[in-house]
Amino acid sequence: MEQGKSSSSTPNNGERLEVTVGGDEGSPRLDRVLAVLRPELSRSRLKALILAGSVTADGAPIRDPAYHVAKGDTITIDVPEAVPPEPKGEDIALDIVFEDDDIIVIDKPKGLVVHPAAGHETGTLVNALIAHCGASLSGIGGVRRPGIVHRLDKDTTGLMVVAKNDHAHQSLTAQFADHGRTGPMRRGYLAFIWGVPNRQRGTIDAPIDRHPFAREKMAVRDSGREAITHWELQATFNGRDGKPVASLLACQLETGRTHQIRVHLSHIGHPLMGDAVYGPHFKTKAGQLRPGAQTALAALGRQALHAYRLTLEHPRTGELLHWEAALPEDLLLLQGALEAAL
Repeated sequence: MEQGKSSSSTPNNGERLEVTVGGDEGSPRLDRVLAVLRPELSRSRLKALILAGSVTADGAPIRDPAYHVAKGDTITIDVPEAVPPEPKGEDIALDIVFEDDDIIVIDKPKGLVVHPAAGHETGTLVNALIAHCGASLSGIGGVRRPGIVHRLDKDTTGLMVVAKNDHAHQSLTAQFADHGRTGPMRRGYLAFIWGVPNRQRGTIDAPIDRHPFAREKMAVRDSGREAITHWELQATFNGRDGKPVASLLACQLETGRTHQIRVHLSHIGHPLMGDAVYGPHFKTKAGQLRPGAQTALAALGRQALHAYRLTLEHPRTGELLHWEAALPEDLLLLQGALEAAL
């Protein structure tokens, strides 16, 4: 199966593993070949190492798990020294909207990653919650940690609820799985988009799966999981020629897929303003904005999406709770600049 297999230490006290592809591992994909040659490393661990640039083929870093290797290729894996599996608390300021013994609701700022992952092991919302809640966190999954039941992208702002114990975690998980189909849970977003839809409201019902080529992206695909987004037009904004160039939508999720709103709005031809991943082909449209709006959009530096509304049933009391979060300063500036062009 493999022509050679060796180990050595690395400068960071981790381990350097080296294998030579024999050609009979089945799939030529890098991640699958390594799963055969190095079964002691989990598939998720191997994927994380590849994405982190810790895997080389004949000396060249390979960051694509789907990269095709060839018989005779020498693959080197630098496995860093093991770190504690549980994240540590960090003193990171939180904008707390509501908190009791069961749940905490925050207004998440842009730039804050929700959960530690490759490339973001520290400085996350989870690190902040561990420090803030301390001993009040108990037993979720058998360890002391926050119960993350939904996520917002790093640069999406707005309301998030987190469970502080197992009972709350189970209740919230069930509510988010239902997404308001039979219960009261609702999630609302405000989205600044390019262009103007041809009607006042609509529903996007299109399955979402991992993009077939760009693995960091999602895409509408027949092979995907059900994804439904409802939207309603709130305002339109004119460009420098006096014609509508952008809009504000209120969106409500009926499912919770990764990047759902961003993917769906791009799919119907109205990507989020500032979305470099799902709307790069609309970047030139900034030239249609008036100068003030162009400046505000350039300063935004992120997708113009904000989770402004959250309704749910309290996991212990059954009380119906509702919160709203105003637009953050950068989106208020964008909105004001766009309205000034009316």
